[in-house]
Amino acid sequence: MEKIIEDKTGSFYSYLSDGCRLCQEGAKMVLFLTGLCPKSCFYCPLSHERRGKDLVFANERSIKNDEDLLKEAELMNALGTGITGGEPLLKTGRVLHYIRLLKATFGKEHHIHLYTSLAPSRQTLEKLADADLDEIRLHPPQDCWEDLRNSPYATALQNAKELGIEAGIEIPALEGAEKVAAFAEEMEVFLNLNELEFSDNNSDALLRKGFCLESDTSSAAAGSCKFAKKAMPVCRKVHFCSSIYKDAVQLRNRFKRIAKNTAREFDEVTEDGTLVYGIIEGGDQKLAEKTLQDMEIPSEFFEIKDGKIEVAWWVLEEFKENFREELGPSGSRLLIIERYPFEDGLLVELIPL
Repeated sequence: MEKIIEDKTGSFYSYLSDGCRLCQEGAKMVLFLTGLCPKSCFYCPLSHERRGKDLVFANERSIKNDEDLLKEAELMNALGTGITGGEPLLKTGRVLHYIRLLKATFGKEHHIHLYTSLAPSRQTLEKLADADLDEIRLHPPQDCWEDLRNSPYATALQNAKELGIEAGIEIPALEGAEKVAAFAEEMEVFLNLNELEFSDNNSDALLRKGFCLESDTSSAAAGSCKFAKKAMPVCRKVHFCSSIYKDAVQLRNRFKRIAKNTAREFDEVTEDGTLVYGIIEGGDQKLAEKTLQDMEIPSEFFEIKDGKIEVAWWVLEEFKENFREELGPSGSRLLIIERYPFEDGLLVELIPL
């Protein structure tokens, strides 16, 4: 049996594909290619904002053109891209275009993996191989796990391997996962198991199926890890990715990578990769600018942006009484905020001074 490595987040593996290794580093850009999908998996976590809509996002950035995509990749110094959806292969031409664009811009070593719930034809796989796709992960729905050997997924995996694409299966850790593990072992491909998670969109369906939350502080479904452990001995190449790992390691490392490349001199980057800075908003902005200049605050410690002044949080904290005295009568507000490290990133915390 292969050596099993387990970490403090509850993830464990005997094998990691190249795509997974880069995800661990936070070095993979997530390319959401479309929200369209012909399947209706009860566990699908896709948000209402994206589900059924033909939208493209790179990480959290809406993509309108090639330049948007390349800019996002550059901002995080991406070493690879994971293409997901929806069902990306409903837009095969778009998939091929973006693979070629990323490879042409960042080089052959820019690793690209693709998720699909379909069993691609030989012709489609040939096109993907010709575009230089590195890795493909098939996601067969749970209702066909009983007989994968006689399904189109077996043919697709074999064809992908013959064409030089690293092939694997990626599914949620549910009842029957050990049967998929046996199939993966027979096909000599890797198996990724994701801990089942509750989301705003799938919670009702999961509850109807009898699932419940593992704890009050986790979005993981109770019992999912048990199914992964049952599958583990059946296949030599297995990776179980816990709910905590996705947030505590993958997402955190990606944020830290983006923050490193985008933080201004006065932004403080936290251990979680979020940014902390101060804001002077409202009131007389010209007076606020003059106050900063009169106080001889170096220009690299603040930025005038969108009708407000963003400033080093420690400057705002240290001189808050001065600012209140000068700016209070004009109605200015002093705030310290923490947010995700990208444009219009989610606000984590807001502290009025």
